[in-house]
Amino acid sequence: MAESTQHKLDRIRPPRVQITYDVEIGDAIEMKELPFVVGIMSDLSGKPEEPLPPMKERKFVEIDRDNFNDVLGAINPRLAFRVDNKLTDEDSKLNVELKFKHIDEFHPSSIVQQVEPLRKLYEVRQRLNDLLVKLDGNDDLDKLLQDIVNNTDELQQIQTLAKENAGETSKGDAAEATQPEDKAPEPATT
Repeated sequence: MAESTQHKLDRIRPPRVQITYDVEIGDAIEMKELPFVVGIMSDLSGKPEEPLPPMKERKFVEIDRDNFNDVLGAINPRLAFRVDNKLTDEDSKLNVELKFKHIDEFHPSSIVQQVEPLRKLYEVRQRLNDLLVKLDGNDDLDKLLQDIVNNTDELQQIQTLAKENAGETSKGDAAEATQPEDKAPEPATT
């Protein structure tokens, strides 16, 4: 006779809960064990982009540590909401949309990558950390940066040069966009 699923599970992973009851069969008392099977109904999709099928058409899904990411990818949980924008001094709201297909996407650094303003701030933070690593032991670079920060005239010159370069770049892009396609762009002279 084929072994039941419950008994297979007893060998692989013994249950934490074992419920038994006494049954009287004639004059003898026999001990029976009830299988402990739990079915949990839950909507784990958050705010899905596509509507979910009706409840009666949904099937139970067995979840364990081996197939958790597959089930999570199939459910495709999504969150969409508005939060106060604490990144600026303005009294505005920030639209946030989070999607999860893998358990690792619940990590804070993965969530930061999904929110554009936070991602940009995180990249700036990474660049600053890289600069700190370069400064570690490079006394010449450290002295140069300290001189620039302390000398406001040089700092203003660098800022104006950066603005001019940014302006020239955007003007050059605009000039290329306005030239007719059949005419080749003229070479720039310096």
